[in-house]
Amino acid sequence: MNMKKFALLPLGAMLLASSWASAIEPDDNPGAGWELVWSDEFEGPQIDRAKWDFDVDCWGGGNDERQCYTDRLRNAAIEDGKLVITAHKERSKGPARPPALAAQFGDPQATKVQPFSSARVVTRGKAAWKYGKIEVRAKLPQGQGTWPAIWMLPEDNVYGGWARSGEIDILEAVNLGVPCESCKSGREDTILGTLHFGGGWPDNKLASTEISYPPVLDGGFHTFGVIWAEGSFTWTVDGKPFASRTADEWFTTESDDPNAPFDQRFHLILNLAIGGGLPERRGLGGVSEEGFPKQMEVDWVRIWQCREDIATGKACIRDGDQ
Repeated sequence: MNMKKFALLPLGAMLLASSWASAIEPDDNPGAGWELVWSDEFEGPQIDRAKWDFDVDCWGGGNDERQCYTDRLRNAAIEDGKLVITAHKERSKGPARPPALAAQFGDPQATKVQPFSSARVVTRGKAAWKYGKIEVRAKLPQGQGTWPAIWMLPEDNVYGGWARSGEIDILEAVNLGVPCESCKSGREDTILGTLHFGGGWPDNKLASTEISYPPVLDGGFHTFGVIWAEGSFTWTVDGKPFASRTADEWFTTESDDPNAPFDQRFHLILNLAIGGGLPERRGLGGVSEEGFPKQMEVDWVRIWQCREDIATGKACIRDGDQ
């Protein structure tokens, strides 16, 4: 999501190992060797600030998104054992840039007004991981201009600013449910898994897989995940792999290490954006103001690491994960 000038690469999207129609409930047992190291089941009365922080700004994510991110209960709260991120159609005002960019470009007091409000919760500064199995069970919003995302950014930017230190997009979806002649269901039903890497913008690169997955239109929860080991990523939906990448498909201009930049700790981000380049260029175009508020609901977040092989995570990769 961060500072994307988004263009999908035709890098050979993989189909699900079995039919999308056989979507299954997630298995609480991730397989031999994996150890649960961090989770949030959202069972408390409020968002656990020991685990999550909020990004608060109206910048637009570098994608010309149309929301202000806030830390208000109106935009993010625990409801019935779930994290609910709510986007409202309302005039919203806040910092024009995130703190790091505000300091870089001057005038940290500058403000901006946007026509929507939403929330972006992050584990930055509280929890970050290098290698593991990350899964999030979530229900996604529908409508033209919606852009829910589950993704990760580097905790320390060891190789420099975006995208030299990488970005891991576990799940993105845009404009779900809008009419789509090329979609199996007749409505927009695709999900994406993406890596960003290379040089600083505009010399950034990406490797992305997009698949049709009509079950996301059923109004229910689905489990989105990534299995990340040294030199490899595998994306999953409802426990089934749908894409994989290996180290020969990524690089950073700041290191000759073949695993860089995906050999460092990354933190987790959950957000619901409204508008921006990717959704507004697709579907019906622009942002529809119908059907607000829009909500992204998260049932749980679980992070496992390979207890026998923390250094690379490879010992816990099964044949079906590749």
